[in-house]
Amino acid sequence: MSRTLFIADLHLCQQEPAITAGFLRFLQREATECEALYILGDLFESWIGDDDPNPLHQQVAEALSALTIPIWFIHGNRDFLLGKKFAARCGMQLLPEEQLLELYGHRVLIMHGDTLCTDDAGYLRFREKVHQPWLQRLFLMLPLRLRQKIAVRLRNDSQQANQTKSQQIMDVNPQAVEAVMQRYQASLLIHGHTHRPAIHRLSVGQQPAERAVLGAWHQEGSMIQLDADGVNLIAFPW
Repeated sequence: MSRTLFIADLHLCQQEPAITAGFLRFLQREATECEALYILGDLFESWIGDDDPNPLHQQVAEALSALTIPIWFIHGNRDFLLGKKFAARCGMQLLPEEQLLELYGHRVLIMHGDTLCTDDAGYLRFREKVHQPWLQRLFLMLPLRLRQKIAVRLRNDSQQANQTKSQQIMDVNPQAVEAVMQRYQASLLIHGHTHRPAIHRLSVGQQPAERAVLGAWHQEGSMIQLDADGVNLIAFPW
């Protein structure tokens, strides 16, 4: 059966080897039986530059490059600095933050999902700053050890800030969802980021539509399968 798979929010890091092992098993099993794999951001918990010699990165690159299917990647809020050099090592193509696909008769919009959380004004202000090209170039020129310290500090600050935010603020805004789907005339939106796996039925421009949300890999794997029969959200053990 022809199918395309989507994953997001694995947050791979050396401190969670079980998730990495589960991902490698996923690549050897599920990913070898599909037409294409789309990774919708936060594959890694953090990314401080393609020059980081972290052995986990090499392990992941080797596993991804062994696949014979197309692999596509959209940056997340944790790994937005992942660059062309590492992508080439993985054999994957980088996509813009919003991408429209025509698959199995569906107009499918894919994205990481953080830009849909428009109620979280503080996060969006921070996101706008760190996505400035000049600031990213400056950061990547810093010594590796200093970049590591900055990344840890930013992660700690983010965790503290999220503890004071309501769950509603950190979820997508319904009006933002409808607006972006109308702009692309999409009947299906697939995204991650919120860690709230579900398939939502909605109406966009008085037409039926769906929003499929990927789960994080904290306790189990999560993937979305799209084929001629439609969209399916699948949880599976690592």
